[in-house]
Amino acid sequence: MQKITVLCVGKLKERFYTDAAAEYVKRLSAYCKLTVTEVNEERLPQNPSQAQIDAALEKESQAIRAKLPPSASVIAMCVEGKERSSEDFAKLLSTWEHSPAKHLVFVIGGSYGLDPSIKGELSMSPMTFPHHLARVMLLEQLYRAFKIQEGSSYHK
Repeated sequence: MQKITVLCVGKLKERFYTDAAAEYVKRLSAYCKLTVTEVNEERLPQNPSQAQIDAALEKESQAIRAKLPPSASVIAMCVEGKERSSEDFAKLLSTWEHSPAKHLVFVIGGSYGLDPSIKGELSMSPMTFPHHLARVMLLEQLYRAFKIQEGSSYHK
């Protein structure tokens, strides 16, 4: 069974996010060994300077790197990444499942995104979403990808 980690900057606080995330974590347990890991989001003043934002992103990137399992494939979820349809994402997930790195780590940044040293890979949309909602969306898309792979009607 494939190991997947969703590594997130920040903690879910609102119940509607935690309930939605918990539902998809439960559903995904039939398809993969899923771990959701959180690292602290750096606190910034009300109107931070770019230098303060950059310093916070660098500190968050260090915390992210410290949580990465050895020899995992890291997929950073960011607006600059490549957009894919749900069907393409399902195919890609299947490809990763058969790759030498059996552990996938999806990284979701905090309020100010990700440090450039971590950015890349995959985009959910060119639209901006709250990072808490992005976590729920990623979990749902992972579930949808597994359902597409099995030929389920969930995707319809």
